[in-house]
Amino acid sequence: MIRAVCCSVARRPITRRKQESNMRRLLCAATMLCAAVAVGQAHAADRGIAVIVKTANSNYWQNVRKGAADAVAKVENYTMTFQGPTSESAVADQVNMVADAVTQKVAAIVLAPSDPDALVPSIRKAWEAHIPVVLIDSMISDSGAKYYQSFLATDNEAAGEALGKEMVDHVGQTGKVAIMSYVPGVGSEIGRVGGFRKYIAEHSHIQIVGPFYSQSQMALAMNQTTDVLASNPDLKGIFAANEMTAVGVGRAIQQAGKSGKLYAIAFDGNEDEQGFVRSGTFQLLAVQGSYAMGAKGVETAIGVLTGAKPTKYVNTGVVFVTSANLDSPEAKQVLY
Repeated sequence: MIRAVCCSVARRPITRRKQESNMRRLLCAATMLCAAVAVGQAHAADRGIAVIVKTANSNYWQNVRKGAADAVAKVENYTMTFQGPTSESAVADQVNMVADAVTQKVAAIVLAPSDPDALVPSIRKAWEAHIPVVLIDSMISDSGAKYYQSFLATDNEAAGEALGKEMVDHVGQTGKVAIMSYVPGVGSEIGRVGGFRKYIAEHSHIQIVGPFYSQSQMALAMNQTTDVLASNPDLKGIFAANEMTAVGVGRAIQQAGKSGKLYAIAFDGNEDEQGFVRSGTFQLLAVQGSYAMGAKGVETAIGVLTGAKPTKYVNTGVVFVTSANLDSPEAKQVLY
């Protein structure tokens, strides 16, 4: 009897130790479960979309940012980062930005590639990491076709051809017309300038002066245009192929006292360009839907993430703006 009591007393400490050990295991498991749930909720609440453009130093790309930000704000559990190099010619910087986004394991990337070839390896890495990429504004080379989900942009070649027609209709079949372009080899530049030159060549005997490349730097475009105007006093027309180039071109035309004396047309539509239309320095702007590119680019990326099948190419259109419709609702939707 005494043995039984002794055995019973001896077993109690062992039982308590087991109970305490079991309790510690349960508490540890509960703590780990709570931590896992918290991490999962944090990821769900912060699915980052990286919007990477050609340069952050441009009203055009800032308008893209506005569209992207508004699209993200309409959807729960998504955030957005926005960045771009200091200039459109800083291709290596943009390549690094895409690589960093992949390393950070963002949910998706919305990209306006500065170079059709240089960005392909980075986009491939995103594809390998199962990060969807939506391209806007400019295309990459055919070698990267399978690495992006959708491409949203103006049909730049068609727009360039339409501007070529406008030029021929206003200056006639002969004479000189200058092309002031931006970064050679960029997808949008190839389309715009290529389409413009194609129409001119097929429908007139106009002599093309240029193209000259400003690297999207206003001051360089201004200096180049000043030289072109001085060396070609008989110039009938001038085509500025993007925003920063156009601002430089407009200022050069004004300083040379040539406003209204030649037919000047340009892409994009910031406040400076609008002012050139009002003053008669520019006769026509071809304005892309930059806000729509940002908004639809993010919407498309979120759609891919939630299982929607994207359209491979979406034409975001272009609006021709002149002094006659500058203040119209249609123009105000695209001007910035």
